[in-house]
Amino acid sequence: MPPTEKAMNDSELQSILDQYDQTHLVQFWEELNADQQSQLADQIRGIDFELLKSLNQGEYTEHDWASLAAKAELPPAITSEQLKSGDEFEAAVKAGEQAIAAGQVAMILVAGGQGSRLGFEHPKGMFPIGPISDHSLYQIIMEKAKARASQFGSTIPFYIMTSPPTHQESSQFLSENNYFNYGQADVQLFCQGTMPAVDSDGKLLLEDKDRVFVSPDGHGGTLAALSNSGCLADMQKRGIKYVFYGQVDNPLIQVCDPALIGYHILRHSEMTSQVVRKSEPLQKVGNVVSVDGVVQVIEYSDLPEQYARQTDADGNLKLWAGSIAVHVFDFAFLVSANENADSLPFHRASKKVPFVDANGQQVKPESPNATKFEKFIFDLMPSANNAIVCEVDAAEGFCAVKNAPPAPSETPEHVRQAISDLHTSWLKQCDAEVADGVKIEINPMFAVDAKQLSNKVNGSEKFTEDTYLE
Repeated sequence: MPPTEKAMNDSELQSILDQYDQTHLVQFWEELNADQQSQLADQIRGIDFELLKSLNQGEYTEHDWASLAAKAELPPAITSEQLKSGDEFEAAVKAGEQAIAAGQVAMILVAGGQGSRLGFEHPKGMFPIGPISDHSLYQIIMEKAKARASQFGSTIPFYIMTSPPTHQESSQFLSENNYFNYGQADVQLFCQGTMPAVDSDGKLLLEDKDRVFVSPDGHGGTLAALSNSGCLADMQKRGIKYVFYGQVDNPLIQVCDPALIGYHILRHSEMTSQVVRKSEPLQKVGNVVSVDGVVQVIEYSDLPEQYARQTDADGNLKLWAGSIAVHVFDFAFLVSANENADSLPFHRASKKVPFVDANGQQVKPESPNATKFEKFIFDLMPSANNAIVCEVDAAEGFCAVKNAPPAPSETPEHVRQAISDLHTSWLKQCDAEVADGVKIEINPMFAVDAKQLSNKVNGSEKFTEDTYLE
């Protein structure tokens, strides 16, 4: 049966559209060719209209953020100082190293975003960020994972979550670059799911006459995407026990840091989150807090200012733990959460969504016209046993690239300088001299941290010009 005839005679499809009052999705049907009709019909069949109906009618948990914030305390936290010395630190490092050496650690890299805000019309992971090498975010982070595994003679399987707009180009880029010598068998790309948006009347929007508008379902979609792609099953087959999670826009990420993994193991935590100490009360990061003993995140936009500005007896911020989207999960916990459909709630966000109107004209709204639904991975915290946070100095572990100049922060220039500053500090820890104004970049395969660098650099070395150590 030709695609047009098949789609037009599909009474089930028509029944769905009638039932949910979404018949406008096929209002341009006669203008479409056979392939377009088939594509649109397949897309409509894949939409969970019942879920969208319940979300649009408000059948979701809406928190009273002010009440929660009033009771919020700092969660069980291991400070950056504790993460540098002491008996527990040494035990944590040993436990983390043993887990990596035993092949029990995998990494998930969330890389679904485009570089549009950077003026880079490609997947953000392809963005060149090395201050001297000009290496991409993908290359730097993948080489960190490879270097970490090489330290202990093991393999860290690497799972990259893309999105529909970034999947094909990311796959091609990595393939053309031979996965940066990671080993194709140990790198798997999987694509996150999507969700339609609805207008104020609960109607889905058409992106074009033959296509319903959809957008990625948030980093909380990692769970379902891991399962649907077979990656969870692959982890299980490999005997993975711990999963390190990070995002592609942070080239300072301390990939599979043994101490972080070790504290997770020693504290019997099902979910451990790395945080930074907020630089100011209203910093735009999620606030990791504990409410009645339950660890969770209150987004900066949901935290009333009076609570954001609270201080402790020493005059320091009371709620200082800022989320940077770096986590360690027990694999068994991820499996259990995936089997529980309610483990991650949807969040609503009002957005500007371009659409095709009833006259077939493209409309670019100047104000929010639709509601998007997303899930966030940090919402797993409340259901995790013994959830803890570990602080990292931002200069050592967090500097995300997000904005094009002239933004005041998180620009490529800002991030490249942060990479150079960190690597310069490593050299100085090894008693090497670095002249003022000199840029330094260290390839992860040369040294993944200051400790490893100390075995390759002696205190008599002087760096008087821009240097790339590889």
